[in-house]
Amino acid sequence: MNKSSNAINASTYHIFFRNLANPLKIKIILELRKKEMNVTDLSRELNVEQSKVSHALILLKKCNIVKVNRKGKERIYSLNKNTIIPMFKLIDEHSKSFCRCKECRGCEK
Repeated sequence: MNKSSNAINASTYHIFFRNLANPLKIKIILELRKKEMNVTDLSRELNVEQSKVSHALILLKKCNIVKVNRKGKERIYSLNKNTIIPMFKLIDEHSKSFCRCKECRGCEK
């Protein structure tokens, strides 16, 4: 493996996990796990300014964490069903089965 491919991978991982480390982006992802929503609905559910939600969605879309579909003039956001939904199911299962920290659901056994 050459140095340039290592740099690309490190950068890709950094950007991807930085998206997942952001509290607002995690809240958006958790809301979109429930159902597809537009920016207005997400903003209302999260009690966050629409401009902040829109900005976060742009960054999530760049990494294909969220998908957007147009319905007329409206943009409906959903999670990437091929990768993100399975990844979060895996994280849920991991936290239930293996995580021992106080904050994780896995510790409620």
